[in-house]
Amino acid sequence: MGASPALGQSRFDGWASAIIAADWRTSDGQPIEAFDNARRDLTSGFLAAGFRRADMVDYTLRPDAEPSTSAEAAVEGFAEVAARATRGCFLYVSSHGSPQGINFGPTSRVSPTSMARLVNEVCGERPTVVVVSACFSGVFVDGLSGPNRMVMTAAKRDRASFGCGEDAVYPYYDGCVIQSLPTATDFIALANAARTCVKAREEAEGLTPASEPQVFIGPNMQLLLPTLRFNRPES
Repeated sequence: MGASPALGQSRFDGWASAIIAADWRTSDGQPIEAFDNARRDLTSGFLAAGFRRADMVDYTLRPDAEPSTSAEAAVEGFAEVAARATRGCFLYVSSHGSPQGINFGPTSRVSPTSMARLVNEVCGERPTVVVVSACFSGVFVDGLSGPNRMVMTAAKRDRASFGCGEDAVYPYYDGCVIQSLPTATDFIALANAARTCVKAREEAEGLTPASEPQVFIGPNMQLLLPTLRFNRPES
């Protein structure tokens, strides 16, 4: 059994991370806070779990934000932090999606092919976790899959996800990740807890068809992820 991290260290030291709220609108184009609320609280949650602020970027791509970040600048920022923090990669994007891809800022769309190219270029062969929270986000699984990859999506490739209305605090999947983070031991436990949470909420509200969040874990990550335990405050 490997040695535990020294006091003050995390198993995610040296991991680059990026959390991006890539849309800010309802499906009718009205402004909402749900994506930015998720970005803010996901950032706090993953910092508490052991990711380092110095190696993490978080962006909102809404054009009226202060400061405003362009799609290009968000990609460049992730690439810059990944160039110096080379032990692993973590990317979380929350947005609206379609079978063709996800919205990425006011006018851009990221297709599954483009996302796969981005992650390949930025993260290479290092251990990598990618979360895509959007309708139809299962379309990203095939392109992102690999031996050193874990992929989590908010829905199957042919299903919508829920929670992007004007009264939403978070998209449902993001809210379930935020809810599950404080007690999850690692990414595998987090993915399972988030799926259970989404299923329970959809059933309670009678939402159909179910979004059915997806999880892919490559063979190398199946061995590594249980050793990448989240930090937890001392009881």
